[in-house]
Amino acid sequence: MNLRKSVFSGSWYPAGQGECEAQIRQFLDEGKSYPLSIDAPVGGVVPHAGWFFSGSVACNVIHRLAQGRAAEVDVVVVFGMHLHPGSARYIMPEGAWETPLGPVSVDAALAGELTRQYTFQLETPSRFQQDNTIELQMPFIRYFFPDSRVVAMGVPPAAETLALAKSVVETARDLGLSIVTIGSTDLTHYGPNYGFTSKGTGQAAVDWVRRENDRRVIDAMIRMDPEAVLREGIENENACCSGAAAAAITAGKTMGARRGEQLVYATSYDKSPGSSFVGYVGVVF
Repeated sequence: MNLRKSVFSGSWYPAGQGECEAQIRQFLDEGKSYPLSIDAPVGGVVPHAGWFFSGSVACNVIHRLAQGRAAEVDVVVVFGMHLHPGSARYIMPEGAWETPLGPVSVDAALAGELTRQYTFQLETPSRFQQDNTIELQMPFIRYFFPDSRVVAMGVPPAAETLALAKSVVETARDLGLSIVTIGSTDLTHYGPNYGFTSKGTGQAAVDWVRRENDRRVIDAMIRMDPEAVLREGIENENACCSGAAAAAITAGKTMGARRGEQLVYATSYDKSPGSSFVGYVGVVF
């Protein structure tokens, strides 16, 4: 198998199968307290920090997408990567992703058709950008969607990304494929480590991030406004991969979703208080 080797296993998440599975079971136990009123969600937004900080958030979103329908889903589409508005798009159109739980194969039919419609920087299992936003979701996808394939794309925060996301859904339909979509982004990166200290330090800064800056982009996600998500990420620095979140929202709307719901919100400050911290949200729609 043409396998894309994991880069972050053993550091950002466990390298062993047993360790991964035990961590996922712990995350699921935590997720029992997360209420959700949306039935059969078609997509979501997940964070991508190390599992210690945000793994529970991402795990429980992907679990909710799989509940009761994992066997029906042919392809999990993942949007991610740290890109700026002028960046190229990225895709690995064939091969498989390595995870501690086994490989996750690329759906070459869907990926191939998208590369005929749009220009991408084509990655291979041996030549790719080392980026955590997508890889950290792969063990969860393997665990909850064991029979599904993936198509993962790096998408910039630009209007063209929304057209691509709509095309992903339409192309999957044309190919007779059932999909769910995931957008991978963290929220505000605040503090001296990130060069963002406009509200000073201490509890007042933490409260501002939680109640105001992150809230603005979360509210845009919940009302499924991809253009607002793009603006928020660029203007207020409250989504490091706003293109990915906006793409997942656009795809969800194209699949018929009409509202989003926050499953859980957290920050790295919750587990490691300090002057620099990052926000995380799990949204389903």
